Amino acid sequence: MASLKELKNRINSVESTKKITKAMQMVAAAKLRKAQEAAEAARPYAERMAAVMANLSSAMEGPDAPRLLVGTGKDDVHLLVVATADRGLCGGFNTNIARLARERVAALVGAGKTVKILTVGKKGYEALKRLHKDKIVDTVELKDVKSIDGSTAAMIGDKIRTLFEAGEFDVCEVVSSEFVSVISQKPRAQTLIPARDAIDETVERPDLKGAIYSYEPDEESILEVLLPRYVDTVILSALLENAAGEMGAKMAAMDSATRNAGELIDKLNLEYNRSRQAKITKELIEIISGAEAL
Repeated sequence: MASLKELKNRINSVESTKKITKAMQMVAAAKLRKAQEAAEAARPYAERMAAVMANLSSAMEGPDAPRLLVGTGKDDVHLLVVATADRGLCGGFNTNIARLARERVAALVGAGKTVKILTVGKKGYEALKRLHKDKIVDTVELKDVKSIDGSTAAMIGDKIRTLFEAGEFDVCEVVSSEFVSVISQKPRAQTLIPARDAIDETVERPDLKGAIYSYEPDEESILEVLLPRYVDTVILSALLENAAGEMGAKMAAMDSATRNAGELIDKLNLEYNRSRQAKITKELIEIISGAEAL
């Protein structure tokens, strides 16, 4: 049985941990609101961009179509952009994304495809490097969720487009998390390149009812400008969803840790009081026994 001093030290230690987890919960709750607003504000823009792309791409066929739209015509090499958080202490948030990434790698390799990985976020790299370090071609660390903006997405988009133009892959997927609610974040894998496949997965093509649109400049020129922006938009949306999901998961995890610490403190206090009472009783018995002996 632990001594009274050891129990008191454990109680003090758990109380200090409880203060830290409570503070982290409050910080996550404060950041969650802004992150959630940013993620929800980005959704209409991303949806509208996809709708415009669907309308434009419906008229593009053949060899003149941009490669970002129609791809290379092959699907031998797949690039997985695995987006996680840079920090832990957020429950199973990073683990769930990494698990989905490993499942996608296993499925693609089982189908005879070559897989390459670009990790966004330190935790994704740490989770995948043990089994798939040879497949990781690049990694991007996000030091703080405040740094997630259009320039961050453009930087990651440039890396992806550079690899695509160099013929490093045929198909690109983004593995990230969709923010559903504070207590629910759903891992997802969405196609990024070819953009036409991604649009077909998410957007219902408009029924033009026989109408013919005339574009100025032509569709190809518009798509050459919009396609890189579309790639950046999808990446930015994924990063913002991740930021909101990370804060929600961290708030829930720290709330659970705070409650567990409180329960442990109650248990240790009970054990401390019982040990203290037993020690006092023993001392009284020794005093009474000594007095009777006299």
